[in-house]
Amino acid sequence: MAGVTDLPFRQLCRKMGAGLVVSEMVAANPNTWDTRKSRQRVQFGDEPAPRSVQIAGYDPQMMADAARFNAQLGAEIIDINMGCPAKKVCKRAAGSALLQHPELVKDILTATVNAVDVPVTLKIRTGWDTQNRNAVDIAKIAEDAGIAALAVHGRTKACRFVGEVEYDTIAEVVQNISIPVFANGDITDPRKATEVLKHTGAAAVMIGRAAQGNPWIFNQINHFLKYGQPLAPPSMEECSRIMSGHLLALHEFYGEAGGLRISRKHIGWYINPLVGGRNFTKVFNALETTERQRQLLQDFFLNYGSEEKVA
Repeated sequence: MAGVTDLPFRQLCRKMGAGLVVSEMVAANPNTWDTRKSRQRVQFGDEPAPRSVQIAGYDPQMMADAARFNAQLGAEIIDINMGCPAKKVCKRAAGSALLQHPELVKDILTATVNAVDVPVTLKIRTGWDTQNRNAVDIAKIAEDAGIAALAVHGRTKACRFVGEVEYDTIAEVVQNISIPVFANGDITDPRKATEVLKHTGAAAVMIGRAAQGNPWIFNQINHFLKYGQPLAPPSMEECSRIMSGHLLALHEFYGEAGGLRISRKHIGWYINPLVGGRNFTKVFNALETTERQRQLLQDFFLNYGSEEKVA
């Protein structure tokens, strides 16, 4: 979710019912810490506790130093990424590539946990390919190292983001460790979240791509888990308010140049599924001022009709 879970999006997801949000992935390499992109990734603003920062790397000492550095900046949870399948991460033997090296995993987790006084969490996949699903072994290493909670994505490194998610391995992980486990992968609606929780016995579900253009998914899941009934989708009036607020927050956070660029993907995720949405985004993406973006978005909803609902 690098490039997505910035401060404006995290704040929005919290308002929409997310129980915990995590920063964009920050490299453990200290040479990157003073870049503009890295500084933005660890800005918290008035974000409420607990503030979680995700770090990625392959060297135990470097990971420990990165954890300590981010804790000093205000991180209240350090989240270690051993689940990312992106080539640019895995080619450096980080992310999910580490699942092939359990001893190195142990060294990284132990060093990181010992470096900070805040909880350390971990994100993994079920293994590095379908013939080598070693999530249970990695989970036991994590628990022994002092990891506070574990998120498991139901695909292997080799699967990347395609193919069917399998939740049986997540259920095995839950049965074999005592720390909280978060189930992740293709959880796109409240019924699916309920089914996955029941099947795996996980303590919670983690939502990633399903929240893009759909941040109200958190309230919808919370409502369904509590009442067993679906929550009505937001009206167009509500959607307009949420999107306009998100657009403004992006421009305030990044400035006009960055706001113009970053808002294009977020507004596209919101609008593309709607009737006429793709034509709208083509025009929106060509705009060159904050005010013109704001006005076009407002006009879209005025013309669309305030009584419509979003599925």
